Amino acid sequence: MKEFIAACVQIAIQPNDVNANIEKSIHWLEKAANEYDADLVVFPETITTGFDPALDAFALYDLVDTIPGRVSEPIQRAAKALGVHVVWTTYSRGTERGVVFNSSALINDKGEIVGVYHKTHPFPGERLDCGGWTTPGNRADVYETALGAIGMIICYDGDFPELSRLLAVKGAEIITRPSALLRSFDIWYLTTAARAYDNHVYMIATNSVGPDAKNNFYFGNSMIVNPIAWKLAQARGGEEIIAAKLDPQPMKYITTGSHTLQSFDHLEDRNVELYADILRAAKSRFEPGKRLTRHEKEKI
Repeated sequence: MKEFIAACVQIAIQPNDVNANIEKSIHWLEKAANEYDADLVVFPETITTGFDPALDAFALYDLVDTIPGRVSEPIQRAAKALGVHVVWTTYSRGTERGVVFNSSALINDKGEIVGVYHKTHPFPGERLDCGGWTTPGNRADVYETALGAIGMIICYDGDFPELSRLLAVKGAEIITRPSALLRSFDIWYLTTAARAYDNHVYMIATNSVGPDAKNNFYFGNSMIVNPIAWKLAQARGGEEIIAAKLDPQPMKYITTGSHTLQSFDHLEDRNVELYADILRAAKSRFEPGKRLTRHEKEKI
C-alpha cells in the first residue's frame, strides 16, 4: 500500500429521507477531501436511511435501489470530481422485490464502483429469517486499489474473527467497518482493535450518531486503528470528521514510540493444522436472554 490519509465521516441522518441524506453526505465528503486531504472516506452503516428503517423488506426495497443506481451515482460523481476513494453504505435491492442487502460499496477516485459487499452477518433482529428486513450476503472479497488492498465488513461482522481473518488471508491491508453500533463503547473498541491486531490490518471504523426511524440513538466514537492495535484517531459523540495518515510500514516496531523491531506476524505464525474443526455449526454453552431463530419468524 501507499501512504495515504483515511477519514471517517460521522454524521446523523434524516430517517428514510434518501435524497436528503445523499445531499448531506456529499457536503461532508467535500469537507473531508478539502479540509482533511482525505484519500479514502468511510461513511457509517446504512447512511441513506438509518439502520432500523421501521419498514418491512418490501417497503425498504421500494425505497432504495440497486448498486450502481440512484443511491450510488451521485456519490460516484462526487468521488470522481474530488479525486477520492469512498466507502458508501446503503440498503440495496437484490434480484427480486423483498430481497434487501445491507451494503457497502467501494468507489474509486475515478467514480467507478470497484466492489460491493453485502453484510454477511446481519444482527439477529435485522435478519429477514428472524422477522427483520435484511438478507445476508455470501461473499467477502479484497479489492486492489491505488491506495492499497481493501476489504469491507459492516458493524456486527466485526464480532466474528473468522471474517476479518478471511480478508487478511486474501491480502487485505485495510478493512473498513461502517457501523450503527448500539452496544457499549468497550465492545466497539475491543472488537475493532482486536480485528486490527489479530490480522495486522488497518481498521477504519465509522459509527453512526443520532437517531434512526425506530428512535435508536447511536454514540459515534468512530476510530482508526493501526495493525499493532494503536488508535490513530477517535471521534466524539457528535457530527465530525476524523482522519489519520496510514503508514505503509506499520509493523516495523513492536509499539508506537519504540525502536524495538517487531519479530512476529499473526498470519504467518498460525498453526493452521489445528483449525480443522473450526468450520462447523455451534452455539454458545451459555443461553442468550432471547435467542432469535428462523422458527420464531411467524411469532414476531
